[in-house]
Amino acid sequence: MTGVYYANPISDKGIQLFCSQYQRVEQMDKAEVVLVRSKNLIETDFGDSLLAIARAGAGVNNIPLGKCAEQGIVVFNTPGANANAVKELVIASMIMAARNVCAGMAWVKDLTGDNIAEQVEKGKSSFAGHEISGKTLGVIGLGAIGVLVANAANSLGMRVLGYDPYISVQAAWKLSRSVTPETDLEHLYEQADFITLHLPLLPATEKMLNAEAFARMKDGVILLNYARDLLVDEAALKEALSSGKVAQYMSDFPNAQIANTEKIQLMPHIGASTAESEENCAVMAVQQIMDFIENGNIKNSVNFPDCDMGKASCIRICVLHRNIPNMIGKLAGFLGAHGCNIANMVNKSRKEYAYSMFDMDNEISEELMAELKKVEGILRVRIIRPGCS
Repeated sequence: MTGVYYANPISDKGIQLFCSQYQRVEQMDKAEVVLVRSKNLIETDFGDSLLAIARAGAGVNNIPLGKCAEQGIVVFNTPGANANAVKELVIASMIMAARNVCAGMAWVKDLTGDNIAEQVEKGKSSFAGHEISGKTLGVIGLGAIGVLVANAANSLGMRVLGYDPYISVQAAWKLSRSVTPETDLEHLYEQADFITLHLPLLPATEKMLNAEAFARMKDGVILLNYARDLLVDEAALKEALSSGKVAQYMSDFPNAQIANTEKIQLMPHIGASTAESEENCAVMAVQQIMDFIENGNIKNSVNFPDCDMGKASCIRICVLHRNIPNMIGKLAGFLGAHGCNIANMVNKSRKEYAYSMFDMDNEISEELMAELKKVEGILRVRIIRPGCS
């Protein structure tokens, strides 16, 4: 049996995909698999039995990736599963900002008396906004969400500039031909009436929207951040708002520094909070976990390389190890020296870590596996025998 621990509530649409081999456990240290959404696992001590953690969502800043890799724990996420939900909120927020919807609704809410309709007619000119059609949107980051936002904005009549020096082939195929590829971020700043962020938080991207970046933007630009809060230097942002350089800032990441600040509209971190998104994430996470547990295949891992050998139809040895010279030779030599014939194999690497799978022509004893685990550089060894019971 494979024990599954739910660190957060997970959609039943995903959970019901588990076959009888998988059983819920109430303690994480008894689990082989952990499913998580937002729970912070950074300081968690993981048991030796834990094989994988699946994040039902894209961000994994709540999971200690390095520690997991060193323990031979594969961490998965579900990129793209919540992309449509975030896209819709970004487009809605852009229109709300352009039309001063939030300020207008707040003003109407405070009206009193019997002549509200008259007050509205007299005061509504203060909330006149702009249409987004014909305006220029700069999309920084063309992953699953960024591509959907760019395409949607283009279909609404916007001129769209897309910036992503690391765009994947898959994303490029999905991007509308009407979206203009931008290779110069400073040029995007100078052209865009709206700028939306859709990129990961890395040392190179932390506080990328800073005082220098704001200075290069058009006066009255509207910024949207539904990616990561630390992509924006919030002290510099407040100065840019005060000067009028930035007209409005729409974000999904409230905090004490920017809450209740004029011209800042904050959402309660609901970008992916739709029933459809939660179902999509749960289904994707469970499918990836089952493929890993039953076949050894890795898809959408964030700390080990993706690796696929198809369905396990014979004894399969799965080895998580360091990416060091001659490791494949060591593994193949060890198996050959013990009379084990390799029918098929695959090896993939990702920075300092690697993953190898061997389909075997003969049975492998647990004693032999125990010896294999002692080979220098190996983090975890697992045997898969076909069948889900």
